[in-house]
Amino acid sequence: PKRTFSSFYNTSLEKKLEALKPETIVVCGVCTHICVLQAVIDARNRGYEVEILVDCVASFDNRAHFFALDYMERVLGAKLIRPKVNLPKPKFEIPDSWLSGETSDIYFPRTVEILKREGINPVATMEIFPRRTGILCGIEEVKALLARVLPEDNREVWTLAEGESFDKKEVVLRIKAPYQSYGTYETTYLGILAHCSGWATAARECVNAAQGIPVISFGARHVHPSVVGIMEYSAIVGGCSGCASTVGAKLAGMKPIGTVPHALIIILDSTAKATLAFDKHMPPEVPRIALVDTFEDEVRESVAVAKAMQGKLQGVRLDTPSERGRVTADLVKEVRAWLDLEGFKEVKIVASGGFNPERIRHFISQRAPVDIFAVGSYISDAQPIDFTADLHEVEGKPIAKGA
Repeated sequence: PKRTFSSFYNTSLEKKLEALKPETIVVCGVCTHICVLQAVIDARNRGYEVEILVDCVASFDNRAHFFALDYMERVLGAKLIRPKVNLPKPKFEIPDSWLSGETSDIYFPRTVEILKREGINPVATMEIFPRRTGILCGIEEVKALLARVLPEDNREVWTLAEGESFDKKEVVLRIKAPYQSYGTYETTYLGILAHCSGWATAARECVNAAQGIPVISFGARHVHPSVVGIMEYSAIVGGCSGCASTVGAKLAGMKPIGTVPHALIIILDSTAKATLAFDKHMPPEVPRIALVDTFEDEVRESVAVAKAMQGKLQGVRLDTPSERGRVTADLVKEVRAWLDLEGFKEVKIVASGGFNPERIRHFISQRAPVDIFAVGSYISDAQPIDFTADLHEVEGKPIAKGA
């Protein structure tokens, strides 16, 4: 039996592992920041790869729990295994321009044309893998594309699941079918996976940093309208609890989330008037969240709007511009203190404006009482993850290109 914090010290575990020679050790248990952390430290010191089932570890101290998870992943190099985001299966419409090959690199349609003229159409196996670790997204859209082009009686498609984490060079998609049926679309499915996985991975980084505090995607204004929906859907696959655009929310099977904008406040010449008008005309299921940095300082506007709404205000959004120092942890604390002092403890605080994982962690470390983080450009501007597609088998014959 274990009599200390570590599972390794003065137990038979080490000898058993030496005999089994596992590639990976999966760790679960309690408490996250005590026994689990010590076990992971000792396992990593002995050279083992470690996976931690996030839903299978817990602690009596929520702050310490999330600190330990972050430390084990970022410092010790353990892999956190989180439950996949369960979303309704979206319905993706495949544009004619994709099917015609107009969005493909021209050499792929030309290759298929040459093979057709030569009368060659082998059953070929293509494997797709990433160049770095991340969160898989876009695979449902890729499957919708493949369902349109692969022959029903001669196709095999294997994939990792939407929202599943992947390692560098891990195969995420395998296609086995007559090559002419899918050769044209290599550019298309690689591009889908590259951007969607990049957005989902950036979102997951923010969600992990937030340590249980909800993160919503506010990045629609930073991208072309044609990709708003899939960008925000990807953010939700990455763990965001909502998004601001209707098209993104629809793909994810939820309602869009938003606040009272500056434009309404400026036109009505008062944050309180704008919020009251919003409350008057919007359906009751729409959250009453006011933007509170337009005419007065955030503290005064927060209290003034809360009083005007007479108990119906659900939240205030702090979005102080960079010219005024942006939203700070101290500002959040001050707004919280004054709302509480005036009897509005139920009013939540949404913080937005330039948030990324590092800045979110800073707010967490300063114990800023943020209820929701709204993240825009860190997700929308995320670097795509490069994916590569290689043929590995042609008519049952294993084959590989040179390095």
